[in-house]
Amino acid sequence: MRDLAGGFRYLLAGQRWVLRHGRWLGFGLLPGLVSLVLYAGALIGLGYGADDFTAWATPFADGWGSPWLGLFRGFLTALVFCLGLFLAVITFTAVTLLIGQPFYESLSEQVDRSEGGEAPESGMPLWLELWVSARDSVKVLGRVVLYGLVLFALGFIPVIGQTVVPALGFCVSGYFLTQELTSVALQRRKVELPERLALLRSRRMLVLGFGVPLVLAFLVPLVAVFLMPGAVAGATLMVRDLMRVDEEPSEEPSGAPAADAPAGFGPPPPAYS
Repeated sequence: MRDLAGGFRYLLAGQRWVLRHGRWLGFGLLPGLVSLVLYAGALIGLGYGADDFTAWATPFADGWGSPWLGLFRGFLTALVFCLGLFLAVITFTAVTLLIGQPFYESLSEQVDRSEGGEAPESGMPLWLELWVSARDSVKVLGRVVLYGLVLFALGFIPVIGQTVVPALGFCVSGYFLTQELTSVALQRRKVELPERLALLRSRRMLVLGFGVPLVLAFLVPLVAVFLMPGAVAGATLMVRDLMRVDEEPSEEPSGAPAADAPAGFGPPPPAYS
């Protein structure tokens, strides 16, 4: 529970940071607005076409009588739209980060500078940063699609499909959303994707505490755009502490906060075994 609360505190700290630095809030809104227009168009198209897709995919039900045909296809249409919404929530961050790579990298660097210490730079040209970011995002999104398809199939199970599966969907979404957001700060630190995934797996509850509330907030129209700059800032703050804990000597007592951590906001105790 401590890690869950700690992840949420990082999210709040990131939002407070951009509110204190208003110029960076406005700077970070631009990529989100572009992505919002693209995704709004895609979801509107899905809303209009989901019933036609369901009818095309279930020709065996054409002869069913009322009300079973309407109930069956209505249920499948809702599932298709929910799957599309699930993928939109996850891919929105990846696409927005790709569109706004220079914006969010500059914002992340500024967070590092404002909190003291080094502001690591990747040293790569922009085109290579975009390529690496896109390549890693595709790998992560491949996992998301796999989980999404499994959850979609489990959604047909009575009771479980309407209770447990949606909760699992939010957890999966939050986990991968955090992976995408932390990639900005970790890529600047030249941490490769396998090491990033291992680092976040070691603190799953912390990751969920950061990502799940963000996923729930992203379900509200326009909220994702306004929370993105703060989410990048919060992810950078979390990466700073995770990397600091990861680099601590093994003989240091578990749970000792880093000496230069912001007052009242030290990292949760290490969870490494």
